[in-house]
Amino acid sequence: MKFDPSKMKSLCLLRLSAIGDVCHAVAMVQAIQRQYPELSITWIIGKVEYQLLQHLPGIKFVIFDKSQGWRSYAALRKTLAGQKFDVLLHMQVALRATIASLMINARIRVGFDKARAKEGQWLVTNHAVAPLATPHVLDGFMGFAKAIGVTDLTPRWHIPVPQADTDFASLLIGDDKVLVICAAASKAERNWLPDRYAAVADYAISQGFSVMLCGGPTKLEKDLADAIQSHSQHMLDNQVGKTSLTQLLAVLKQAKLVLAPDTGPLHMAVTQDTAVIGLYAHSNPDRTGPYFYRQHTVSVYPQAIAIQVQGDIPWGKRAKGDQLMTMITTEMVVQAFDCISS
Repeated sequence: MKFDPSKMKSLCLLRLSAIGDVCHAVAMVQAIQRQYPELSITWIIGKVEYQLLQHLPGIKFVIFDKSQGWRSYAALRKTLAGQKFDVLLHMQVALRATIASLMINARIRVGFDKARAKEGQWLVTNHAVAPLATPHVLDGFMGFAKAIGVTDLTPRWHIPVPQADTDFASLLIGDDKVLVICAAASKAERNWLPDRYAAVADYAISQGFSVMLCGGPTKLEKDLADAIQSHSQHMLDNQVGKTSLTQLLAVLKQAKLVLAPDTGPLHMAVTQDTAVIGLYAHSNPDRTGPYFYRQHTVSVYPQAIAIQVQGDIPWGKRAKGDQLMTMITTEMVVQAFDCISS
């Protein structure tokens, strides 16, 4: 089925989660907006992710609350009843997204190419993006913009935050050079050791930085922050669980440097043009690393995956194990810190 992208009037974007991935998707959707400023865009998004992106200009959001189980699909169908889109960009490889896409009425349905269209996605699409052998996630997303005729695929971000959140961040940071540590990933095995975080924090303070701990309100994140503080020789500014997502975004924008494993705030910082040090052992930073700061990533992924996979390593293959992050030494991270902060 052929179509002329220049004649599009309406577009639906399906990307529900997660925070890092929706940050990548923002760069893509804003590339589309630059090419087609009059295009009506609806984004079907997760409940948490909406809290970060709710102020994006020119986009109508429809929240898909997966916590509602099967009722979430009925709610989506009801919300979209009577709407017909010229194009659907089906950008999430997950069974729940495949099912959710059935609630969307669109003539042109663009999904990933055959190699990447997992979880039944290929059954509910009629167009595919161009194949990419070894893409970063963001470049893979940009393939959707390219598929509908976008020519400027340079990643740029504009994620507005309320002025009150900017003022909140300014009060926290003041005139200090701040290292923000977002220590917790979604899975505990991807977290670095608290004593090593503390050692880097103490080193940063010796170099004239203030150190702030940031993160969400979960027990895992709070416990990790407490453990880091217990190992530190200095009192750290613990803001874990005390900021909304837009407040955190404002903090990351005003920070001098961010240290984090492969987690959402790492990619949030990239959208704000803040230098980051990513800590990677389980996943390939060439695929999921901080897009503009991969040269500063501290990665032991090649060593970890080489132990587990013999011969050619499939792109995106994750290394498994709950001790892999111990391979990252304090000295490695201090060296990366010095490269950025000097």
